[in-house]
Amino acid sequence: MTTATRGDDSSLFATPKTVAEHRADGSIVLRSPEPLRDSARCIGDWLEQWARQTPDKVFLAERDSADTPWAIVTYAGALRRVRAAASWILAQGLSAERPVVILSDNSIDHALLALAAQHVGVPSAAISPAYSQMSKDFDKLKSMIALLEPGAIYVSATKPFAAALAAIKPLHKAQIISGNAGDADALAFRAIAATAETPDVAKAFATVTPDTIAKFLFTSGSTGTPKAVINTQRMLTSSQQAKAQTWTFLEQAGSDLVILDWLPWSHTFGANHNFNLVLRNGGSLYIDGGKPTPGLFATSLANLKSVVPTVYFNVPRGFDMLIAALRADEELRRRFFSEVKFAFYAGAALPQNLWDALEELSIKTVGHFMPMVSAWGSTETSPLATDCHFLAERSGNIGVPVPGTELKLVTSGDKLEVRVRGPNVTPGYWKAPELTRLAFDEEGFYLIGDAVKLADAERPERGLFFDGRVAEDFKLNSGTWVSVGTLRVAGIAALAPLAQDIVVTGHGGDEVRFLVFPNIVACRAYAGLSETAGVNDVLRHDKVRAAIAQGLAKLKQQGTNSSGHATRALLLAEPPSVDGGEITDKGYINQRAVLTRRADAVAQVNDDASVEWVGL
Repeated sequence: MTTATRGDDSSLFATPKTVAEHRADGSIVLRSPEPLRDSARCIGDWLEQWARQTPDKVFLAERDSADTPWAIVTYAGALRRVRAAASWILAQGLSAERPVVILSDNSIDHALLALAAQHVGVPSAAISPAYSQMSKDFDKLKSMIALLEPGAIYVSATKPFAAALAAIKPLHKAQIISGNAGDADALAFRAIAATAETPDVAKAFATVTPDTIAKFLFTSGSTGTPKAVINTQRMLTSSQQAKAQTWTFLEQAGSDLVILDWLPWSHTFGANHNFNLVLRNGGSLYIDGGKPTPGLFATSLANLKSVVPTVYFNVPRGFDMLIAALRADEELRRRFFSEVKFAFYAGAALPQNLWDALEELSIKTVGHFMPMVSAWGSTETSPLATDCHFLAERSGNIGVPVPGTELKLVTSGDKLEVRVRGPNVTPGYWKAPELTRLAFDEEGFYLIGDAVKLADAERPERGLFFDGRVAEDFKLNSGTWVSVGTLRVAGIAALAPLAQDIVVTGHGGDEVRFLVFPNIVACRAYAGLSETAGVNDVLRHDKVRAAIAQGLAKLKQQGTNSSGHATRALLLAEPPSVDGGEITDKGYINQRAVLTRRADAVAQVNDDASVEWVGL
C-alpha cells in the first residue's frame, strides 16, 4: 500500500517520541521526552470552565429509542443540577466512607449524580449492571456493597433492580435513589437535582485537591472478590492532559469534539477515557443506548445515523458488527468515513481481518485509509499509559508512553513484562493494604501483569505490541511457550465469522486446543438455518463443523510450530457467565476463569474418544 492511500495524521496527533534507558540489570525504562504539562486540580474545574465559556453547548444527550428526539443537557444546565445534587449529598453527610453507588447503565442522571458527588469531594462508584441484572446469586454485588458501605444507591428504576436491592438490603443503610419519579419506594433523583444550592457546595468544592478520591472502580473479580481501585482527581486530570498532548487536534481552534458512545461508565475505558475526554475538552457526548450484541446493535446503528461522531470508539466485537452494517448501507458508509476523523479500539487487540476490512471499505469509499488508533492501560492507570497516536501498519500496536508515564520492561521467561509508574497510577485498593503492597515493585512501578514487544528495538518511537498476560501463557510438553493473547486473536481471525471469542488451552499437553464461544447468528446464517434453530442443532451442523475445521487448517498454515495453531476446537453451547467471572459487560473474556469453570469442557476437548470436538 502506498503512503498516499493511508491518509494524513499530522493535523490530528503529536509526533510519537520515546527515549529508552537501558539498565545494567537488563530492564528497559521507556518514557516520553515531552514533560506532562500542568493538569486541572479536579474534573469539576472543567465543568465550571465550560459552563462559563460555552453555557448553551450540548454537554450530554440521550434518547429512549430511535423514534424519539434527543433529550439534552447543556453545560450550564449540568452545572446547575450538579450543584443542587451536591447540596443534598453534603446534607446527608456522605464521604469516602459513605460514597455514592450507581448500579444502572449510562444516563444523564447517572452522569450528573456522579459529577455532583465528585464536585464536593465524595467518591462515586459505578458498578456494572450485570452484577445486578444478569447475576443469579448476587455474591459479587454483595461483596462490593459490603466493602463500600454506601450512603446512597442509585438505580434507573427500582423494579428492574428489585431482586438485587433485596439481596443487598441487609448490608447497608443507604438511601435508595431512583431515576423514575414514580417509584414510591425510593427518593426521586429529580427531587435531589432540584435541591436549593447552599453555600457549603462552593466551600466543599474549594477544598477538593488532586489527592481527593474521585471514584472507586472495580476490577473484574475473575480470580476472586472484585477489588475497588482508588481513582484520585490527579489520576483523572493527568490522564486527560496526557491525551491532549498526544491528540493535539483537541486543542486546535475550531475543534468540535462529538462522541456517540455506549461503553459503560463502570469501566475505566468508557468513564475515565471517553466521558472525561468530552468533559475536559468541552465536547458533546451522545449516550448510545445500544450495544454490540444481537438485538441492541440496531439501536446503535440508528443513533449513528442520527449523530456521526468526531471520533468513533468501540471494542473489537463492535467493529465486527459495524463492518457488516457499513457493507450493507452505502449512505451510512459514506457519512461514516467522510465525517469520522479516526476510529479507536482498545481493551483487546483488533483481529487483523477486521482491520483489513475497515481499510478496504474506507479506501473504497473516500479514497484513503481512515486512521485506526489504540491505547493501552488498565483500571489502575486511569486508563491511559500508552497511546498509538500514529498510523500503524497493522493492528495491535498500542503505541508509546504518554507524557508523564514511565514503563519498565523486565524479562519474564521469553517475554518482556511491563510495569507502569506515573501520576495516572492508582495509590492502591480501598481497604486492602496488603493487596496494595503486592501491586507495586520496589521502585513504585505498578505490576500490571501484561507483556509487550517492541515494534523496533532500535526505534522505540515505533511503538509496542501487546504480548498477552504473563500469567496466561503456558508451555507445551515440548517446552515451547504458547502466547495466548497472540494466538487468540489469530484464531478469531482464522475462524471468522463463526467464532465470537476463543479460550486457549493445552496446558501440560503436546498440542494447543481451542474452546470457542460461537457467534450463533453467523453460524445459523452460514448453515442456512432459520433464526429459531436451536443452539445445539446449529453447532452440530455439518457446514459449521466443516468451516471450523477449515479455519483450523488455515491457522496451521500460518503458524510456524505447534504453539502457533490449535489441532482441535470445541464449540461451547453455554454463553460466558457473569457470575463465573468469565466475561465483562464490554464482552471481554477472562481466559483463566473460563478454564477453571469449564474443566469438563477442557477434559472433553482433550478426550481422544469424544465426537464433540472438531479436529484438523
